[in-house]
Amino acid sequence: MTFTAVYMPVPEGYIGFVEEIPGANSQGETLDEVRENLREAVQLVLEANRELAEQALVGKDVEREPFELAS
Repeated sequence: MTFTAVYMPVPEGYIGFVEEIPGANSQGETLDEVRENLREAVQLVLEANRELAEQALVGKDVEREPFELAS
């Protein structure tokens, strides 16, 4: 699966976000910097969402398995 990154120039450099992942946004002085920062932001959002889900499921009977989306 491929996601869509959007980059916009601003006076300070660039801002960027991933359309399909709410909360995944970043900024940087250059386009390369905002791209790198955005990758890190996506990782942090996914880690935070996993942690929140795990906390919400404590003590509940659940099954977990890998999940992949084909392109």
